[in-house]
Amino acid sequence: MLDDPLAKFLDVMGCNEYIGWYDGAPDKADRTSVQNTFDKPLVMSEFGAEAPAGSHGDEDTAWTEEYQANVYRHQLGMLQRIPFLQGMAAWILMDFRCPRRFLSGVQDYYNRKGLLSDRGEKKQAYYVLRDFYRSPAAAK
Repeated sequence: MLDDPLAKFLDVMGCNEYIGWYDGAPDKADRTSVQNTFDKPLVMSEFGAEAPAGSHGDEDTAWTEEYQANVYRHQLGMLQRIPFLQGMAAWILMDFRCPRRFLSGVQDYYNRKGLLSDRGEKKQAYYVLRDFYRSPAAAK
């Protein structure tokens, strides 16, 4: 439920969601519906998950490209079901240095939520989002 007292003063609402990363398993997005008590358009200003480029495993193993791609598939499915959604911004295009991301072996002082690595390598989630944007569903 989008229910923030500030919303009544806004023309457009924005919020971040990280279902499958910070909030439950990726398939939680399949059971999530977003309600809007303000009858205002929504921009999903952040969504995604982290994976270092080249980290591979099954889609249920966090910190792998497969997991990140799976999170994107579920999140995009949920976003498609929000009738008042007017825009979205995946977080983020490219991995970037971040001193607060110190988890050794996976973050190493980088935010790894990029669709591209810090060296410009395309991760699996890049192709998931690209294919979504190319699909007729993205135009709705």
